[in-house]
Amino acid sequence: MVTASRSRGSEVRYSSPMGGLVRTALCRIILVLMITAVLLATACGSTDQQGVTAQGAASDTLDEASSSGEQVDSTETIEAGEEAEVGEADEAESSDETEVAADPARTEADTENTDEAGDYGPTPGAPTIDALVSAGRPLNLAHAGGDQSWPHSTMYAFSEAAKVGVDLLELDVRLSGDGVLIVHHDDTVDRTTEIAAEVGDLTLAELQALDNAYWFRPGCWACADNDSTDYPLRGVRTGEQEPPQGYGPDDFRIETFRSIATAFPDLALDIEIKGDLPGARATAEVLAAEILELDRTESTIVVSFDDDVIDVFRTLAPDVEVSPGLDRLTEWFLSGEPLEDGFRIVQVPPVSSGIEVITATTVDRAHDEGLIVWAWADDASTQENAAFYQRMLDLGVDGFITGRPELFPRPS
Repeated sequence: MVTASRSRGSEVRYSSPMGGLVRTALCRIILVLMITAVLLATACGSTDQQGVTAQGAASDTLDEASSSGEQVDSTETIEAGEEAEVGEADEAESSDETEVAADPARTEADTENTDEAGDYGPTPGAPTIDALVSAGRPLNLAHAGGDQSWPHSTMYAFSEAAKVGVDLLELDVRLSGDGVLIVHHDDTVDRTTEIAAEVGDLTLAELQALDNAYWFRPGCWACADNDSTDYPLRGVRTGEQEPPQGYGPDDFRIETFRSIATAFPDLALDIEIKGDLPGARATAEVLAAEILELDRTESTIVVSFDDDVIDVFRTLAPDVEVSPGLDRLTEWFLSGEPLEDGFRIVQVPPVSSGIEVITATTVDRAHDEGLIVWAWADDASTQENAAFYQRMLDLGVDGFITGRPELFPRPS
């Protein structure tokens, strides 16, 4: 019989008739067993702290036995510690399983969609063009943010349009003098700001210093024929008067495409490339690159009056939805032949050159050919009102690019 006792120091003492030889052999056995316990504890990963606790408990048992004079089989004590460690590990794993089961948000599908931040569920974003045209209801597209109700192409206008629940934001793009893609209709700043100049002659900083609501009054986005008191938002940009509640001077400047696209991540975009070739090629190139960079490929449709511009853009961004330009639309309207492949949404005015374009017959024909019809006003004074919007919907159009989006009839 060998009795092992462990003092509070580092020495382990044995009493045996065999003397030093036995002591040496037993020391080696106990050392091997202790190392084995430590290795097992390490292999348990997340339960290593519990393994250390179990090992400590085994050592305490030896100490207690020594102090009480009891004989203790050191092998049995270490094995008991290992069993305790495994039991605690199993309990911890069971606890984890219970926690996951108790969280209904952490489903298998959610886990597959976990983002880097650890959030579960789909990431919010703009609806795709596919989803919008399949919605089964007429769409409300805010023209330049609603240019008959708010200043054309300003952050203020787009924000107000978003508040009334539009489906898409319509906007015009071109390049500043220093090559930045901006949201602006004309090739000059004359009709919206306090100066007369070519857009291409001004840098972004120079453009954004201007008052883009200077010539706005409700019902007319560019009317320079009235007394200065008729322009209620003039001077907000320059700090001469207080902005509407919740807004600031910067909300009345000329914006970049990037700022609008990122400010409204939950809204799809209908983008018109302004100008013609060769100048508009650079605009198309920058637009295609920014749409891709901003992950806007599926939530954007691009249009231009110039079919050559559309063809250039399609080579740059083949996965972005496009609408045909004026030449293709004219040929389609007059020839009676279907549009070529690659187009499914036509954007047309009610009247063009005195010819009524949007009629029940035209809309029915478009639908028979699998086309979607979006209308835009060619005469704001007679067409930007709720009654006219409803008239277009009654003819079957699938959406209207509204200057007064707050008046668009809501689905019943």
